[in-house]
Amino acid sequence: MRLILLGPPGAGKGTQANRLIEKYRIPQLSTGDMLRAAVAAATPIGLQAKAVMEAGALVSDEIVVGIINDRIGEADAQRGFILDGFPRTVAQAEALDAMLAAKGLKIDAAIELKVDAQKLVGRIVNRAAEAEAAGLPVRKDDDPEVFKTRLAAYFRDTAAVTPHYAAKGLLQEVDGMASIADVAASLDKVLSNLS
Repeated sequence: MRLILLGPPGAGKGTQANRLIEKYRIPQLSTGDMLRAAVAAATPIGLQAKAVMEAGALVSDEIVVGIINDRIGEADAQRGFILDGFPRTVAQAEALDAMLAAKGLKIDAAIELKVDAQKLVGRIVNRAAEAEAAGLPVRKDDDPEVFKTRLAAYFRDTAAVTPHYAAKGLLQEVDGMASIADVAASLDKVLSNLS
């Protein structure tokens, strides 16, 4: 099962991905983690990425897709994987499609956690307040102003990816504003229909 989780920051993708990892025994592929691992392992694509990052530039779609290509060849990804945080643009989605097609693979579903942006900001403000009240550090991403900037970037750039997958008949929508248990049940229902 090869899945893409879509939705803005704070929609619950990480929470649900962790549950899906356990249930389906497939890895979650984080492009940031994979980039760091490829650089640390000094793989050919990792060396390319390192040079670009050291120059202070953004890693190209070609390099990111190359890292994903290497990663999905590993044993734990043979049964499938979950992409969270990638693709972020239509160009990345098209590059991913082409790379998978060259391997005779395809995405089984792109699942979007639909949320109300205003309520989402409230959710993050509450999460930050709860962490503070518990004496825990507040995640940098949970600062309301930082979060609003990330949310705006999502709606400006990444939201365009959903029509790409809708046009391919792969987009499934789940109410991301529901409780964690209800979101999980909705995801399970979507995934049971894929099998």
